[in-house]
Amino acid sequence: MPQLFLLGIVGVLGLVTGSFLNVVIHRVPRGESLVRPGSHCPRCGHEVRPRHNIPVAGWLLLRGRCADCEAPISVRYPLVEAGTAALFVAVAAKFGWSWELPAFLYLAAVAVALALIDLDVYRLPDQIVLPSYSVALILLLPAMIIDDRWDAATRGLIAAAVVWVLFTIIGLFGMGGGDIKLAPLLAFHLGWLGWSWVLVGLFAGFVLGGVAGGALMAMRRATGRSRIPYGPFLLAGAFLAIFAGAPIAGWYSSLLTPTV
Repeated sequence: MPQLFLLGIVGVLGLVTGSFLNVVIHRVPRGESLVRPGSHCPRCGHEVRPRHNIPVAGWLLLRGRCADCEAPISVRYPLVEAGTAALFVAVAAKFGWSWELPAFLYLAAVAVALALIDLDVYRLPDQIVLPSYSVALILLLPAMIIDDRWDAATRGLIAAAVVWVLFTIIGLFGMGGGDIKLAPLLAFHLGWLGWSWVLVGLFAGFVLGGVAGGALMAMRRATGRSRIPYGPFLLAGAFLAIFAGAPIAGWYSSLLTPTV
């Protein structure tokens, strides 16, 4: 399949997925159904017309306001749709038309939903995290069988187990339970790619979280006791590793290697 055609198809899929993720982000933390009722204005209750449900274009057509009561519609909705599409395209460009691609596209969708939910309510819902383990194994099964990637799957499972132990220990000092459940899922995907990806992803997550926390405290928007959602930084570190794990690991190794 030509690369440009693949990127186009995945981009459209990302827009549609982003539209659904907006529903997930809003309803899952509230314990609401993802199916009923249909998309509607939270102020006046009117259902969103089909033409206004078109990702990004619908928001632009409405000029950011409800068609019935003119209540403002957050710009985050089209940004989530466009951002998910961009992330999907980046993942497709990374993996190409491979048996691995569906698994990492699913991880990208989960990452968008979890990052924004954690920022909103300081929680990583089990309803999203826990089923993703089974989904990851199912989506990567064709790669294991057809491409004989059992070694990658084994490495991923070992990485997930090691990271679960590590984060469980860290959890004794205050890390949230949601982060402890999410980290092994990310480690499995990174371990599938290689040990360097696992190390880069974990290290990057800690660094990004530390820098953000320090910045918030420097601006006096947080203290040492403030709750800071770590999930978005854990996810950002994982995707930084997915896209640039090899060159980052190579660069770090070169710093440790003495020059003659």
